[in-house]
Amino acid sequence: MRSESGLPIERVYGPEALEGFDPAERLGEPGAFPFTRGVYPTMYTQRPWTMRQYAGFGTAAESNRRYHQLIEAGTAGLSVAFDLPTQMGYDSDAEIARSEVGKVGVAIDSIEDMRVLFDGIPLGEVSTSMTINAPAAVLLLLYQLVAEEQGVPAERLTGTIQNDILKEYIARGTYIFPPKPSLRLVADTFRYCKDEIPKWNTISISGYHMAEAGATPVQEIAFTLANAKEYVRAAVESGLDVDAFAPRLSFFFVARTTLLEEVAKFRAARRIWANIMRDEFGAKNPKSQMLRFHTQTAGVQLTAQQPEVNLVRVAIQALGAVLGGTQSLHTNSYDEAIALPTEKAARLALRTQQVIAHESDLTRTVDPFAGSYAVESMTEEIEEAARALIDQVEEMGGAVNAIEKSFQKAEIERSAYRTALEIDGGERVVVGVNRFRTDGEEPYEPLRVDPAIGEAQAERLARLRAERDNDEVRRRLDDLRHLAEKEGEQAASGDVSAGDGNLLYPLKEALRARATVGEVCDALRDVWGVYAPADAY
Repeated sequence: MRSESGLPIERVYGPEALEGFDPAERLGEPGAFPFTRGVYPTMYTQRPWTMRQYAGFGTAAESNRRYHQLIEAGTAGLSVAFDLPTQMGYDSDAEIARSEVGKVGVAIDSIEDMRVLFDGIPLGEVSTSMTINAPAAVLLLLYQLVAEEQGVPAERLTGTIQNDILKEYIARGTYIFPPKPSLRLVADTFRYCKDEIPKWNTISISGYHMAEAGATPVQEIAFTLANAKEYVRAAVESGLDVDAFAPRLSFFFVARTTLLEEVAKFRAARRIWANIMRDEFGAKNPKSQMLRFHTQTAGVQLTAQQPEVNLVRVAIQALGAVLGGTQSLHTNSYDEAIALPTEKAARLALRTQQVIAHESDLTRTVDPFAGSYAVESMTEEIEEAARALIDQVEEMGGAVNAIEKSFQKAEIERSAYRTALEIDGGERVVVGVNRFRTDGEEPYEPLRVDPAIGEAQAERLARLRAERDNDEVRRRLDDLRHLAEKEGEQAASGDVSAGDGNLLYPLKEALRARATVGEVCDALRDVWGVYAPADAY
């Protein structure tokens, strides 16, 4: 029997599985290096993880209503899903965007949409996570501008932007610019937030999307941590002290139904990262050595067949995340394999977390699996395999060079193909799909997005462009292009030092003048171009 990562699973584990294992060295105490047992001494015994629900669809007004419903249901943090045009830096009235407006998230074209999205939500009191990557700086600045209009100072804002562009080249595909200028924009965001929004998590380095594309647990954490090393190097080379920004780094992982391996994966990832930050980057602040992460249950494992069974899958996945020590959690809705979640399904997903937190005894002790022969052995094996894969990426010159050779993408595709063959052949059981099927399933009415949303957004954009000071917008966009040219030249030469400035300042002024998301991204496209992927490795 083998695990998802292809590692052997023994029928019985005993003391012999941990021969030579030194608990003091390998485990430590909760909240202490190497953080195997969790990043905080008390973990959930004083308060549970942050319960987030990922939401966003259609117009900003529709999403705003869903956010108010989630807050009333007891969610402690908002997670914003953006539609594909926004993720790719296009306005809703762009020809390439029109068929996708509002489909997989909310359409945000300008500061006016961002105002509507957070209408009635006190931004100084909620923590907001935004799943946005290539234009992450743009959406963060729009959020800051709306907070300023609410009278909320930037130093009170808390939340996270995903801002993880490297995994887009590997697995997800919503990139815009080539890797080097994109890394420069990430480093500028680190510097900006250090000075302007100090409580904000400047990046959520994501293994989730690689896992959804087919990565094994070992590949998920290995490629994620290899990407993280690239971001840390870029920030250090830009002139930042590692302990000045590393405490604001965060991570984002999946939780699958293979509960034991997932728990071991999370524990191994914390230990690897702690050693990387201390030994390779010289981080002295314990907060710089902590791997703090958000978890989402595995969307790819949800099925359209017998969708109610997804409630069971999500509960098991959520248990894995909690037992693994996550800092925040989003539980998928049972109907997400069919369409956007209904209000009832989203509420049930949140209730799943609330039952675990308040009706089980998992929040009464820290790291319940510590000392388990099976879990400790799996943790050791996953760590060893992940380190070997990280070393392989480093031997290629780091994550960017490996990406340009399509190494990670090819490795993940091989794993995804193997899984597909196992499902098709019945070796891997998926309840309701290749085993335990039923005839005549009950009809299900999905939530649908109004196709007229694109037209409505285009009308809003036309009014915006007619009412704003277009001469000022042009001046602000020219300022952005001018600095982007300088930064692009530096990035192309391999120089990521602070240089002549920070792109986020002219970017913010352009957005304040009511430039649109598409316009500021087009200004950067004019200078940096767009990324074209290489052939397969």
